Amino acid sequence: MTHGMHTDAHPPYLDGDRGWRDTASRYALLPLRVFLGVTFIYAGLDKLTDSAFMKDSGAGSIGDMMRAVRDSSAIPAMVDMALDNPVGFGYAIAFGELAVGIGTLIGLFARLAALGGALISLSLWLTVSWASDPYYYGNDLAYLMAWLPLVLAGASVFSLDAALRGRRRQRLGGYR
Repeated sequence: MTHGMHTDAHPPYLDGDRGWRDTASRYALLPLRVFLGVTFIYAGLDKLTDSAFMKDSGAGSIGDMMRAVRDSSAIPAMVDMALDNPVGFGYAIAFGELAVGIGTLIGLFARLAALGGALISLSLWLTVSWASDPYYYGNDLAYLMAWLPLVLAGASVFSLDAALRGRRRQRLGGYR
C-alpha cells in the first residue's frame, strides 16, 4: 500500500487567484454588516415615525419606558440623564441608529459606525434590558457582541471605505 501526498486543489471563485476558503473568509462579515445596518436603519425610522414613542409620557412613550426601567437598570444615573429630556434622548437614539445603520450598510467610516452601534447596544443593555432574566433573553447584549467583529475588521468589501482606500492607492502609485 502506498501513501501519496493528497492536495486539495480548489478552483478560484470570485477573486481570481484566491481559493474558495479565502473568498469565503473575505466576505464572511458581509451578512452581519447587512443585517445590523438594515436593522438599525429600521429601528431609527420606527422610532421617528411612531408618534407615541416621541413623547414625555403615555402608552408606548420613551418617557414611560425610561421610568419603568430606571430602578432595574445597571446604572440608574444613565436613565436619570435620559429622563431630563426623554424626547430629546429619543431623537438622539433614533438619529444615532440611523447614522450607525447607514454607515454600516454602505461601509462609510465602518469602524466608527460599528463603534457607535456597540455603544448604543451597550447603553440599552445597561438600562432597558439589564433586568432580563436569564441575561441572554435581553437582545441588546447579543447586538453588542455582534458589533465587535465590525469594530475590529471594518468593511473591507462592497463599501465606500474600500473604494476610497482603492482611490488613495491609485493616487499614491499603489504603495499604500
